[in-house]
Amino acid sequence: MIAVKMIEMDPIESACLRPVTEARCAGSRGFADQRLARELRTIAAMIGCYCEGHHDARATLCPECQGLLDYAALRLERCRFGAEKPVCAKCPVHCYQPARREQVRAVMRYAGPRMLWRHPVLSLRHWLDGFRKAPALV
Repeated sequence: MIAVKMIEMDPIESACLRPVTEARCAGSRGFADQRLARELRTIAAMIGCYCEGHHDARATLCPECQGLLDYAALRLERCRFGAEKPVCAKCPVHCYQPARREQVRAVMRYAGPRMLWRHPVLSLRHWLDGFRKAPALV
């Protein structure tokens, strides 16, 4: 089993984070594009699955996982590719901090196989998004 150490963020970065709420995950505000809203719902479901399995949080996320979700939402909002964004694994620009990137990898490693049973449509759409070509850097 992989132990994930949650890290503290810079004060400037933490001031920019807005908590991810269910309305925000549903795409009602914050994302003009449905694909980015779906990507936020997918990462929220993965982090929820991971938190439930590792931190015994059932109703809400623990503070560490909520911080990771807020960070992922901020990265999605600021993605330079916007609606043309490929999945993060195929993106030529790695915008996550190295420690946060390892956290998300651990979350995806744990939650990925479980997503097929818990959220089959989200996992299928994420798999299909993996075939999307990354836009060229200008």
